[in-house]
Amino acid sequence: MNHSYSDVGAPREPDLPPYQVVLSETGWGSLHTAFGDGQDLPKVLTKLLEPDPKVQVSALSELGEMVSHQNSIYEATAPVATYVAGILAHPAATTPRPYRNVPIRAALLNWLGSTAYDASDEIVGRTEQYFPGFLAPGTIVASFRDLRPMLYRAVSPFLRDSHEDVREAAVIAALILAEHPTLADHRDHLAVHARAILDTSGDDPHRRRVARKALEAWGHEVPAPEPFLEEPWDWGPHSDGRGDLEPPF
Repeated sequence: MNHSYSDVGAPREPDLPPYQVVLSETGWGSLHTAFGDGQDLPKVLTKLLEPDPKVQVSALSELGEMVSHQNSIYEATAPVATYVAGILAHPAATTPRPYRNVPIRAALLNWLGSTAYDASDEIVGRTEQYFPGFLAPGTIVASFRDLRPMLYRAVSPFLRDSHEDVREAAVIAALILAEHPTLADHRDHLAVHARAILDTSGDDPHRRRVARKALEAWGHEVPAPEPFLEEPWDWGPHSDGRGDLEPPF
């Protein structure tokens, strides 16, 4: 993927490739997943654009098993995340989920946020303690983390989406992606959205925790945490196995 340049010659991050290009030009069969190679991934990814929301949600659950199983990052995770980011603006992303009246776009954003969390500073910092070199340049996780600015640009248009579920899912994904140093200039803007999460997501301690930790890491004053947020359990968006990706139908 080529870097593009501004008028003054300063390099900037590569643009998000069209999802069709990701699908057709990725050597899926040569990439490792949780259960072998990724030769079946194109078929699963294509299902995300089906008009049937049950097929879409089931496909997203399959991706969770194949490329983010046990909260891990695999070789195929990066191109899958790039594809998912590329279809956020696709008309198929507006399909309402069965019985919930929530656009599939919210589930796509939740998946991106969950996957980004698996490669977040918090998670990889713990892993580095036991596996030095885990984040060396060129490693699978390091390469995925390099995609964060590109993924952020795909997510950010939905920070003010009219649908609350889409908006909050976009905010959480953006807060995690914005750990990348090149996105530091966006953090003050994102802090406003993080505070909105603290004000409005009272029934979702997971989202509140992400918002709180982002504000604290960026030096913003935050309210004292509620007692239940002090529980020592380890949270990640995949912690319940399926979370928002489980149908039910």
